[in-house]
Order: sequence, then C-alpha cells, then structure tokens
Amino acid sequence: MMKRHLLMILVVFCPYLSMGQKVVDLKNRREIFVDDYLIDKLDGVRIQMHMPHDEGPAFYFDKPWEGRYCIYSTVIHDGNLFRAYYRGYNGAQSGPEVTGYAESEDGIHWVKPNLGLYQVNGSSDNNVVLANAPRINHNFTPFLDTNPSAAPNQRYKAIGGTANGGLFAYVSPDGINWQRLQQTTVFTKGLFDSQNVAFWSESEQCYLCYFRTWTGQKIDVGFRTVARTTSTDFINWTDPVVMTFGDTLIENLYTNQTAPYFRAPHIYLAIGGRLMIGRRAITGEQGKEININPSEFRDCSDAFLMSSRGGNVYDRTFMESFIRPGIGAENWVTRTNFPALNVVQTGPAEMSVYVNHNYGQTTSHLRRYSLRLDGFTSIAAPYQGGEVITKIFTFSGSELEINYSTSAPGEIRFEFHDENGKPIPGFTLEDAQTIIGNEIARIVQWKNDKNLKELIGKKVRLRIVMKDANLYSIRFKD
Repeated sequence: MMKRHLLMILVVFCPYLSMGQKVVDLKNRREIFVDDYLIDKLDGVRIQMHMPHDEGPAFYFDKPWEGRYCIYSTVIHDGNLFRAYYRGYNGAQSGPEVTGYAESEDGIHWVKPNLGLYQVNGSSDNNVVLANAPRINHNFTPFLDTNPSAAPNQRYKAIGGTANGGLFAYVSPDGINWQRLQQTTVFTKGLFDSQNVAFWSESEQCYLCYFRTWTGQKIDVGFRTVARTTSTDFINWTDPVVMTFGDTLIENLYTNQTAPYFRAPHIYLAIGGRLMIGRRAITGEQGKEININPSEFRDCSDAFLMSSRGGNVYDRTFMESFIRPGIGAENWVTRTNFPALNVVQTGPAEMSVYVNHNYGQTTSHLRRYSLRLDGFTSIAAPYQGGEVITKIFTFSGSELEINYSTSAPGEIRFEFHDENGKPIPGFTLEDAQTIIGNEIARIVQWKNDKNLKELIGKKVRLRIVMKDANLYSIRFKD
C-alpha cells in the first residue's frame, strides 16, 4: 500500500515520469510529425496535416499512344534530372499498353524526348521506354536503387505484372534502356491489379515491395488493400504479410505509393489513391459534358497520406483527404486524383507531389502540387499557445536544427528535461532563445552558447512551448 501511495505522489508531482517507457534513439535523423513516434503529450497544440498547393498541369497525355487511360505514374529525381514514367493507353484504338517517359531539369517544365527505342503505331518517333510486354506495361514501376552494393548496370530497377502471371523484375543502367533481370517472374503471391512499388530500404537493409491484394482471397471479393514482401537480391522474396492500419475504417486503397521520404528515409510515406465504390458525385448530363463513359463516374476517388517505419504496420493518423478533388465534374470521376509515386524537391524550400488528373477524358494529364520541405504535417499551436512533451530519447548530434514558422507575435522555445521530467540546468525555458520567423533550417540556441555535446547519449526529453506557430521537423545535426 505504501508503494502504491508513493507511486501516486510521483505521478502527481512528476507527470512526465517514465514507467518503463522505451527510449527512442534519434541518432542524427530528421523527424517529421506524421505520427506520434516522438510525442508523449500534447497540451493545447495538435498535429496538423497540410494540403499541398495546386501548381497546375505538369504535362498532358496527348500522344496517340497515351490518352485517356494513362495512370500509375512514377517521378524520380536523379542528380540534375527528373524522370517521369507512366502507363500509356488510350483504349483499344491506340493499341496495346506501353510505358511512356518524360523528363525535366527542374521538375516543373517537362519534355517528352523522341527515344527511338520501339515502334508504336508504325513509327519509332516516340517517348516509349517499354513496349510489347502487355502485362508488364499495365503497371511498370521503376525506382532508383540506392543499395550501395547495386551493380552499375542496375542503378535503376523496376517491377511490373498482373495477377495473371505475377511480377517481373527489370533493370537499367540509365532509366531508359530496360531489360528483364530474368525471364521468369520473381514474385507471384499477390493479386497485383494496380501499381505495385519497390525500393531499397536503408533502415531495414533489404528491398521492399508493397503490392495490391484484397481482404478476400481473389479479385473483387472484399476490399482493396496492401501487402508487403522483402528481398536481399531482388529475385527471391519472402512470404507476404498483409499491412495493418491501426483502428481505422476499411477503405478501397487503390494505390499505396509507399516510398522513403528523401529527407528522412527511415520514414516511408504512402501518398496513395483511395476509391469510394458507388459514391457518385456527378450527373449523367455532367458526364456527357466532359465526354466520359457513364461507367467511369459511378465512383469517386482522392489522395490519402499514411506512413510506416518498417514491418507490416501503417500509421493512419489522418483519415481526411490529403489532396481533395478540385472544382468541376472532371475531378470527380472514377480513378482520377491518384498520386504518382515519390515526392521530389523542386526548389530550395519546396517539394512536389504529382497527381493523375482527368482519368478517362481527352484532357488526361499529370498535375503538380507543392509543399514546403517537410511540410506534410506540423505540430501546430494556436494564438493562445500550448506545448509538447516528447518521449524519452537519445541523440548523437551536437546541434538542434528545426524547420518552423511563426506569426509576427508567435514564438517557439525549447527546454531539455532529464528522463524524470526535471529541467536540465542551462537548457531551461529561461535559458532558451525565443525563436520567431519562418525558416527551413534554424539552429536552436541557449544562453552562454550552451553546446548539446554534453547531452549526447543521455536520456532526455524536449519540452516545446509554442504560440501561433508550426513545427515541421527537428533534427540533431552533427
């Protein structure tokens, strides 16, 4: 009984006292606030999702071998070049599906080079990087292989295939000239009737593949969902595991678009498309005005945001739409608003995500949306103010770098606590610099030029006091 009363007293006077809480090792990684991984307590603040800004069309699918049914796009940033890949298909009149290609020096202005690799519609004057492979071209999805052991002639890898056969693996030295890694499929234990994605995981030290499956055992039974498999050589894959989503509603997740965030690759972001079956938003008359088949506006779709830190778990902190359908009937048809794979940096303070628009219409195109760097979400404080208490963590960097914004009267201050919730001398709120402004990278300081080296490796917490401000990311920098 005495111990029980003592415990109650400790909780009252030390509300952040850890009771066997796992210590988070941040090392020098950047942390964005897409989940509660680092957060112990929010008081008067909240985690806020930010909707990207519509920057207009990136390019139209206007070639004869492209057209209405282009979808399943991928954007890759490689050095000074941005590359876009997508399914080219305009219905039976355009011939079989192909994989189209576009490129850009800035991610904003795009061209479709004449590659001369394949004859399509009687001519090799086209931007096609893969043809004559119907099942693969349905959803061919490349990635830039960051595995340090990857062979130079396999800098790019890709997967493609459907339930009728399975997934084939492709490799390329330059992202243009592709060949099969082997003639037979590398993975067959899925349904695959959508865009299936793969990448090298720096944190898990293996290749990951996230692919389409169903809650039932065959297509059109149950709901569309996601499963995962791993590989060390891109040929032999483990038995798949179905991804979990926490305590969230079952929805048709049509594409998952899971990929490491380029500024925090240990965090995988899934910016995919969900399909709301039977949820019709436009009338038959509106469908005629945009010249679309009636079967293609029985449903509607939009973009979602979720995340994973490995394993078979997705975090769906946000059930709201990440990118809402726009104004106009053309934005409310089946399978439009599906995001392309990957987020890329398109400016010193800007990143972009691309979205397929106007599916099933002659105006089908890829559209660009922008966000500030790390700006998917933030810890947001109102004018009245509030604060955050983090979980116990250790770190290895000597400086705390933050990505933040405040209003003119707003501010942010940082205080270090020991693992028992007691402020650490020299790093209290009274010692802390009051931060105002709007910066992608700001180093937090305390009085007397206190250096964080004395805290490296120690179990600490952060208390973050905020007013009319947003905190997008933190990083302990070497």
